[in-house]
Amino acid sequence: MEEDVKDIYCKKPGEAMGLALKEAQAAAKAGEVPVGAVIIDSQTGKVLARAHNRVERDNDPTAHAEVLAIRSLSKQQKNARLKDCDLYVTLEPCPMCATAISFARIRRVYYGAYDPKGGGVDHGPCIYEHDTCHHRPEVYGGLSEEACAALLKSFFQERR
Repeated sequence: MEEDVKDIYCKKPGEAMGLALKEAQAAAKAGEVPVGAVIIDSQTGKVLARAHNRVERDNDPTAHAEVLAIRSLSKQQKNARLKDCDLYVTLEPCPMCATAISFARIRRVYYGAYDPKGGGVDHGPCIYEHDTCHHRPEVYGGLSEEACAALLKSFFQERR
């Protein structure tokens, strides 16, 4: 979606996750796996970037919501380090996204649905637990978990 995010503020984590869910819904409508991400300024709560999966549209296996939001904000700020930012995403980041989050130095990650098969934070390779991981964001899983999981479940049921 990558709409203009001018003057949108989130005072509570649930508000930011609500925006991420709207991004995920837009992804589903476009035939993409419904994952949405929002990056906010950790001090002010201002929404700085948002995106949803565009893997199919862009024919790009790296076009995950988290990566697209990070790319957009890094370009805007002309800085690859987003240390004063928090990321909200509807699904536990995969290993690729978890690594990108670490490289971007994102302060905190809040995610909705757990991903036992493809996750890279609390499942699978657990990227942030490795000694070679130079930056470990604070991670909070399960925020709006039911709504995030229901959207994913519905999306995949429709395709079976």
